Amino acid sequence: MEQTLSIIKPDAVKKNVIGKIITRFEDNGLRIAAAKKIQLSKEDAQEFYAVHKNRPFYKDLVDFMISGPVVVMVLEGDNAIAKNRELMGATNPKEAAKGTIRADFADSIDANAIHGSDSKENAEIEIAFFFAKSKIC
Repeated sequence: MEQTLSIIKPDAVKKNVIGKIITRFEDNGLRIAAAKKIQLSKEDAQEFYAVHKNRPFYKDLVDFMISGPVVVMVLEGDNAIAKNRELMGATNPKEAAKGTIRADFADSIDANAIHGSDSKENAEIEIAFFFAKSKIC
């Protein structure tokens, strides 16, 4: 059973579409193994997105991720990483396929509703960043 991290970003939380997004995961065979609503500190956001530190969008990404609460989840299922990324859609919601989370709920490439791990290695790192093993059911 594969696991991946998903973060419902501040824009989608503010729009009150948390349940609609979770329903998409569950309707497509993914199970919520852990979940919590949190407010990221600037330090946590900087550390989590450190891989992008030298990119021009890094500061704006950090500022956006601390602009409101997020919902952090561990999703579990067969091919969970690929399934989650398929459900999310392209990073730019204007390029995302119809019916994907980003096409339906995101406003822009910056406020794009959701984050998902892009590989098994990153999923393990990202999950451990937010959840102790004992908190994953």
